Amino acid sequence: MKINFRQRLEILNKWRMKKISNRNFLIILAFVVGIIGGIAASVLKGMTHFIASALQDDVEWHYKYSFYLVFPLIGILLSVLYIRKFLKGKNFEHGITPIIYSISRKSSRIEPHNVYSQIITSAVTVGFGGSSGLEAPIAYSGSAIGSNVGRFFGLQYREITMLLACGAAAGISGAFNSPVAGMIFAIEILLPEFSIPAFIPLLISSALASVISRLLYSEPLFHTATSDWEFKALFFYVIMSVLVGLYTVYFAKISAIIKSWFSKIKNPYNKVWFSGISLGVMIFIFPALYGEGYLTIQQLLDGRFDSIVKNSLFSSYKDIGWVVVAYTVLTLFGKSFAALFTLNGGGNGGVFGPSLVMGGLLGFAFAYGMNLTGLVTLNIPNFVMAGMAAALAGIMHAPLTSIFLIAEITGGYTLMVPLMLVASIAYLINRAILKHSIYTKVLADSGDLVSYEDKDRSVLSMMKLRYVLETNFVILRPGETPNERKHDIIHSKRNIFPIVDEKGKFLGILYIEHLLSILLGEEEGIDKDFGTLVQKPNDIIKGDENMEIVMSKMNKEDVWILPVVDKEDHYLGFVSKSSVFNKYRALLMRQGHYLE
Repeated sequence: MKINFRQRLEILNKWRMKKISNRNFLIILAFVVGIIGGIAASVLKGMTHFIASALQDDVEWHYKYSFYLVFPLIGILLSVLYIRKFLKGKNFEHGITPIIYSISRKSSRIEPHNVYSQIITSAVTVGFGGSSGLEAPIAYSGSAIGSNVGRFFGLQYREITMLLACGAAAGISGAFNSPVAGMIFAIEILLPEFSIPAFIPLLISSALASVISRLLYSEPLFHTATSDWEFKALFFYVIMSVLVGLYTVYFAKISAIIKSWFSKIKNPYNKVWFSGISLGVMIFIFPALYGEGYLTIQQLLDGRFDSIVKNSLFSSYKDIGWVVVAYTVLTLFGKSFAALFTLNGGGNGGVFGPSLVMGGLLGFAFAYGMNLTGLVTLNIPNFVMAGMAAALAGIMHAPLTSIFLIAEITGGYTLMVPLMLVASIAYLINRAILKHSIYTKVLADSGDLVSYEDKDRSVLSMMKLRYVLETNFVILRPGETPNERKHDIIHSKRNIFPIVDEKGKFLGILYIEHLLSILLGEEEGIDKDFGTLVQKPNDIIKGDENMEIVMSKMNKEDVWILPVVDKEDHYLGFVSKSSVFNKYRALLMRQGHYLE
């Protein structure tokens, strides 16, 4: 008998389970995921910069400016074409939110095509000048690597979740050459409830990805000569962090509005044209919006403070300080629209990179503007870096990630105190006003967010009504009588009976106590039809309602069991507290142990 590849894999995996514990095997796979994640990050950066340099360096200068206006449109169009032509029938999403959803609702399963699809579409989008970042796509690609490696070896939910987080950490680490930030990102965003052993595989994957990325693509993201911070500037760091915190609130709100706008455009190609043309117009006015925007931040860190105006329509005013400040502020708000138009129009990317750019621009505008007053002399590059950390902390609700990321990618460890201060303040302001980050807001609204601050709601959000639906009930028809169904009623194992017509429509219920009283002659009605005897239930559960609403209805009416119907009131079954509690116990055990 010929043994196929899958059978050989099962045999190998059974041998592995006997010889190697899951804990030790997880360490081995963390090495594998880290290496592949580092390669993926290097490929993404290499592809993106190859496309960008080919478009920019090989075009004559006097044509280049005009081409910049249409390149982003072409990039978004190519991304949409790839998704529609090569991923037919496959689900494609972008950003960090789908990763969180996969952990909470899909048992940490991510479709394999995301390993390469995220890289291709984001490289084309950003390489052609789309105003978004590469970090979310590489985190998604890395998560897909970890998830599918775990599934390939038949691991359980907790191990797959850990490998998914290892892949995301590897992606961020490889993209930024920042292993500590990669590890902390995975913990803050994907594994908010973790134990000490969780550090080990994350450290391995993140460190290996950074090593591989440095070997294959060693160009640093930023370079700057950081000087120490001054105590007298501390007050101004606080003021700036408040401004950044308020800006992150604005960005979250405008993000929801623009997403709503684009959701009304049903034709995907109309979205491409609208976003592409709008992006071209914005780049014409604000050239710094082209691509990721990291080049502009690097120029500011190098002390070329007029560079943001120098190549624009207003270049003749580059020596007027307040014009530079005003133009930077307008570019800052333009970046928010450019990034969101790119993402909602069909391009692939994330708000991770734009958050850094927006924070850097706001930090520069604040420090440069204060210096123009002559009242104080602030170190502008330091405020650029602090603004980046504050924006990332506020938008992502990840203060630790933002602190260590900026410290690692800029070498600014001497700024740890200001970074800690501004990140904390911006995060607290955003959290106080919005509660949820830009990644988790959608999930929270739909009831799909796993919140570790409220364990009961977290576990209930993981349940699906169809998994606790009970259908082993004797169905009674409205035209039948107790005498006709006497045998079925007496031998039923349930104490409640649904009354359902021939078309499947739910009419009501009858309890066993009432029916037995009729059958024993204690009450009249032995020959009355069930349509006459039917009783109205305390409440009815709709098939698309989440479990939190189900439990709320049960507790409100103080009942143990309720009928479930679909949108057309067709009978589906019953849901009881017993089935909910059993499922709750199983999910609680799985959730509580997946990081052991």
